[in-house]
Amino acid sequence: MMNLTYEKAYKELTEIALEIETESVSVDVLAEKVKRASDLIEFCQTKLRATETEVNKIIKQMENPSS
Repeated sequence: MMNLTYEKAYKELTEIALEIETESVSVDVLAEKVKRASDLIEFCQTKLRATETEVNKIIKQMENPSS
């Protein structure tokens, strides 16, 4: 998943969900789409957790500046 951003992953996930909902995915590629969606969800969750950790770290530094 090189050069993948959260926004790109979310957009692709939305497209996959729409394809599955509208049944425009053939049975032959359904498993492939579901696997890709699973990978994208994992990517997004990891990105969100990393961002949350970073934001919390910054907030702690702002609350307790080590002077």
